[in-house]
Amino acid sequence: MSDSPSTPSRRALLRNAAALGIVAVPSYSLLSACATSGGDDNGGSNAGGTKSAANPLGVKEDAPLDVVIFNGGYGDKYATDVHEPMYKKAFPKANVKHESVTEIAKTLQPRLSGNTDVPDVVDNSGSGLLDFGQLVANKQLADLAPLWDAPSVDDPNKKVKDTVVAGTPDVGAFNGSQYVLYYVSTVFGIWYSGKQFKDKGWTVPTKWDEFLALCDNIKKAGITPFGYAGANAAYYMWNVILTSAAKIGGADVLKAIDNLEDGAWTSDPVKQAAAAWAEVGAKYSDKAFLGLKHTDVQLQQNQYKLAMYPSGDWLSNEQSKSTPPDFQYQMMANPAVTAGDKMPATTVRATAGEGFFVAEHGPNKLGGLEYLRQMLSKAGGNGFTKLTKSPTVVLGASEGIDLGPGVTSSQAALKAAGDNVVNLFFDGWYAELDKEARTATNELFYGGGTADAFCSRIQKKADSIKADSSVTKFKR
Repeated sequence: MSDSPSTPSRRALLRNAAALGIVAVPSYSLLSACATSGGDDNGGSNAGGTKSAANPLGVKEDAPLDVVIFNGGYGDKYATDVHEPMYKKAFPKANVKHESVTEIAKTLQPRLSGNTDVPDVVDNSGSGLLDFGQLVANKQLADLAPLWDAPSVDDPNKKVKDTVVAGTPDVGAFNGSQYVLYYVSTVFGIWYSGKQFKDKGWTVPTKWDEFLALCDNIKKAGITPFGYAGANAAYYMWNVILTSAAKIGGADVLKAIDNLEDGAWTSDPVKQAAAAWAEVGAKYSDKAFLGLKHTDVQLQQNQYKLAMYPSGDWLSNEQSKSTPPDFQYQMMANPAVTAGDKMPATTVRATAGEGFFVAEHGPNKLGGLEYLRQMLSKAGGNGFTKLTKSPTVVLGASEGIDLGPGVTSSQAALKAAGDNVVNLFFDGWYAELDKEARTATNELFYGGGTADAFCSRIQKKADSIKADSSVTKFKR
């Protein structure tokens, strides 16, 4: 599916977002709908309250609200100290229950499946997140169209969708319907200590031979050049491999993967990228990382035992308690793998991340939508950014805030990328494909696997998902 003349081009949306320091990658079906007071088979709170200028969604003012927050890279203080108090101020009669969770799927799957003690709004993130595609297929997510069409908290003459980076509502769209709010600007790359690189005289590489030469120098210094945590963060590494594949063959390489096209995973660009990074795993990493979790490997980097680590720009906030004051997190884009790459070395993967949803069968669905509306106010975005040093999709909400060296670096990389920004969606659409990609990545990088085996294994899983009529398919 290509950009339609009737909608802004994908590149234009990315370019506009990059100028603001935030990126949201849209799908191509724009959906409009009128906000209603709602209603649900469960009755109760979802019968709604009285609509007013202060309560445009018609939330029942004394209805309890159950908020579940993934306590990971961004912590949960933004919810307890900013967003939940905002909701409580708007609805002082409502009791707001806060749940801080690290294993989202393990905690919530039984509750959602059995419609027992269903929460109202969920931050679905982390390595153990719920399968968004399956949640959509099972009709467990509320349509967010009423939220996006509601008046904004800051200006009743503007709809919520007009106060965020263009395309944001559709980042969380599945075949045209909007079910997920991706709230945080996220840029992916390779992270290093600015202090360590300066002290050692190491230069950030842009070409593959420069990168390998740097790895040699780091290894000679008795430091592990590159690595990631195999126990729960292999997707950090397949992200690197696929970003390199997009640089080699162009952005359509990732589009083909998302769309389950025949041979997408076994294409030459993916094989070339896999082969290049397999060499890094074989020569310049530590196989002990295979059994470690992300925080363990990240701590080694903070101790200057590991030089380069792939991640998103939540990293500096996640490691704030372990990072030396002068560490100076910095992010580089993946170096160009070949001299004939179709996209420049400055290309990065960037998107809106951290997916929030409202449960379709939650007892206070309208309250859940209102909670997201409060999050999307300038005060909501500003409070989040102050606490996490990460910008949100709310226009103007991060102005004047010191984002720290890490996120400042990633935003600079995003600006340098210009139009050359890529994204992918398969992991949010097909959890089993993501799982297979993680396993194959660990085999490739730490297990001495080959690029052919890596590509063939994941392609086989993609083919089986494509042929399985019970799996809901998504397309971009």
